[in-house]
Amino acid sequence: QVQVVESGGGLVQAGGSLRLSCSASGTLIGAKTMGWYRQAPGKERELVASVTNSAITNYADFVKGRFTISRLYTKNTLYLEMNSLKPEDTGAYYCRTQFIVGPSGGYWGQGTQVTVSA
Repeated sequence: QVQVVESGGGLVQAGGSLRLSCSASGTLIGAKTMGWYRQAPGKERELVASVTNSAITNYADFVKGRFTISRLYTKNTLYLEMNSLKPEDTGAYYCRTQFIVGPSGGYWGQGTQVTVSA
């Protein structure tokens, strides 16, 4: 059973930085795509950034130039370096891991809360 666990969230002032981590365990198969999503209160979950097993990255426009996604391919571990944080970045951040086999929707973690104060 694949388990996805996020960590690194917290409270930070606007302009500050945080680094999120995600680890997908319970399988020896390398993930096809890993990504970060976020959900603010009252809003739908949205893609923040993702990276494939070919190192192709995709960023939402609202984080380009501020956030950097990176990955340890041998350990199904994912990071998100967040700089120049804004209050509108506040929300629960979720890690999604997709494999070649298994559910097409992949596996989700429980989320880690990021709160940016003005």
